Amino acid sequence: MKIALDAMGGDHGPEELIAGALLAVERANVSVCLVGDEALLKNHLANLHPKDDVASRIQIVHASQVVEMHDHPVDAIRKKRDSSIMVAFDLHKKGEVEAVVSAGNSGATLAAGVRNLGRLAGISRPGIASIFPTLKKPVVMMDVGANVDCRAVHLYQFAIMASAFSRMFTSDKPRVGLLSNGEETGKGNILVKETYTLLQNSNLNFIGNVEGRDVFQGEVDVIVCDGFVGNICLKISEGLAEASMKMLRDEIVKSLPAKIGYLFALPAFRRFKKRVSYDEYGGAPLLGMDGIGIVSHGKSNARAIMNAILEAKQMKDLRVNERIVAGIAASTEVNGIKE
Repeated sequence: MKIALDAMGGDHGPEELIAGALLAVERANVSVCLVGDEALLKNHLANLHPKDDVASRIQIVHASQVVEMHDHPVDAIRKKRDSSIMVAFDLHKKGEVEAVVSAGNSGATLAAGVRNLGRLAGISRPGIASIFPTLKKPVVMMDVGANVDCRAVHLYQFAIMASAFSRMFTSDKPRVGLLSNGEETGKGNILVKETYTLLQNSNLNFIGNVEGRDVFQGEVDVIVCDGFVGNICLKISEGLAEASMKMLRDEIVKSLPAKIGYLFALPAFRRFKKRVSYDEYGGAPLLGMDGIGIVSHGKSNARAIMNAILEAKQMKDLRVNERIVAGIAASTEVNGIKE
């Protein structure tokens, strides 16, 4: 399987992204097409001294422009048609690659994907899912930023798409929860109440409303919300994780007993950090477009990029898009739910 990597996105520069591509090629039966400034990428690749068998599965395709993080997504794909992210999805459209991974502007990545590949049959609005660590198995939340103004049918489709993706981690009947301000039936705003009815009458494994405090408990496999709420949840979670680690470090350095205790507990801290780190989860899948796209965190290191590439391969291997199309078709046939 060949995967295009937007080698110009991310905070750490091309060398870190290329290092992640090399790790993925070493780990799995994939080849990677690096998209970006050809001369720059060749130089970074040479500096990493890849083995011959690994280097043979790395290709470089030139792109003369870069979409910056501050660029407006729609303006960027219109004005920067030779950007690394647009060229990467154009390769996908032509069938030269089977997936795209980017650590760049997430909005532009989704816009470029939809523009070049279109939507899956029956999908009204593609969106971004995110994987959250929990006390048990990972939970998939959708949408986390692509669609801030939604109707109930959109959230219903998010549930179908996220359920298909969630099967990569869990059973064939993922438990679906609807994010609300209370567990009781009838809680929530108009959008939540209307979505509740659609999910209750569907063939999904819907367990009802879940509250914000339930996100990390692991009692559900999928959490559905609009992109406005989902993005806030995502950013609060990231901020809380960073603040918690900093507060813990601040307390440890205040006393000698705490420092000694930390040394004994260091293996546990390392396991905890690995468990909650975004590096382990690769990236956020762009669900609903007629292809495979993964958006990695802007701060992604080589390991995170490797996992994003492997995640794209797994989505292909497990036919996630085919499952989504089948789920949408079944919902229309059984329940008559459509745009």
